[in-house]
Amino acid sequence: MAIVKSLRGKTPLIGKNCFIAETAVIIGDVEIGDDCSIWYGAVLRGDVNPIRIGNRVSVQDNAVLHTTYQKSVVTLEDDVSVGHNATVHGATVRAGALVGIGATVLDFAEVGEGTIVAANALVLASTQIEPGSIYAGVPAKFVKKMDFEQSKQINQRIAKGYLMYKGWYEE
Repeated sequence: MAIVKSLRGKTPLIGKNCFIAETAVIIGDVEIGDDCSIWYGAVLRGDVNPIRIGNRVSVQDNAVLHTTYQKSVVTLEDDVSVGHNATVHGATVRAGALVGIGATVLDFAEVGEGTIVAANALVLASTQIEPGSIYAGVPAKFVKKMDFEQSKQINQRIAKGYLMYKGWYEE
């Protein structure tokens, strides 16, 4: 069974129809919307500041969400996918964006709506990434602008795939 733990007077709030894998860890000031999936080994540590997650968000295997004490907050808006082994630390990821496998997004960075942060990219603190674009590398740099509707469709397809996958585990 997943570890869902109250800490410092804060208890995680988990929305309707969510899949929380048995080895996921959710601690403290964490709010998760509806139809989300938190996969194996994922850690959402709201021990020092809040973590806010919208609807239909997928936090995949071994991903870590954390913040800096009394400074940063993690916000994942609707239809965000955080890939396997990715870290989002005190950053905002706007609706329909994808944080790729092994990527890291640091404090006060903002990933724009419908954007793709490529696998293993490093988004430095306070970086502002424009909507509908691809960023890659260490540190992450602009690669190209995508057609905004196309980027949203690609990322929504991934988010919908994880809605289907979570259904397999709920049966």
